[in-house]
Amino acid sequence: MYRDLRQVIFKKESTMPERWLQIKGDPSVRAFLFQQRRVPSDFDASIEQVLRVMHEMLVHKGVFHAKVHFSSSQLTCWFYDDPYNYKVYVRDQVTASDFLNSLPDLSYEGRQPRIAVGRIGEVLEEFRRLRLTDEQLYLRNGSINRINGLIGMTFSCDGSHYIDCDDFFQRLECFGKDA
Repeated sequence: MYRDLRQVIFKKESTMPERWLQIKGDPSVRAFLFQQRRVPSDFDASIEQVLRVMHEMLVHKGVFHAKVHFSSSQLTCWFYDDPYNYKVYVRDQVTASDFLNSLPDLSYEGRQPRIAVGRIGEVLEEFRRLRLTDEQLYLRNGSINRINGLIGMTFSCDGSHYIDCDDFFQRLECFGKDA
């Protein structure tokens, strides 16, 4: 099932489309990839809630860039009203019942994000799939930037991908999803 994803992650440097950048990570991590297994994290145990919170923050709380760190159970967010400072939230904060209520509502009125609201849930569902489907080759962290339209992903092999949201959906077969 992950044959295509493994080919993408392990292929030699090549010319990638302008809006898809692949960066190989630490060779020592890659060397032992098939001797390791994913250890469920605190975020994995609450993955539906974590992704729902991330969705709400990207749609209603003024977050234009959010990065979910599944392995270390943290959510890093950049808000459009304070773009030079990011905020880090850990599992206890993100899963608290009053967390979203503690953040002000900030609309995107007058702004033109490249990633539409309807696409955010679809991206997050793919993050969930990429995190949980395979025990050896899995998503460690994923990010969405609504302003520039990029999806960022780092996998267990320490390889990173930055891909345009539309390209991401056109190339899901490269990330282990049957077309």
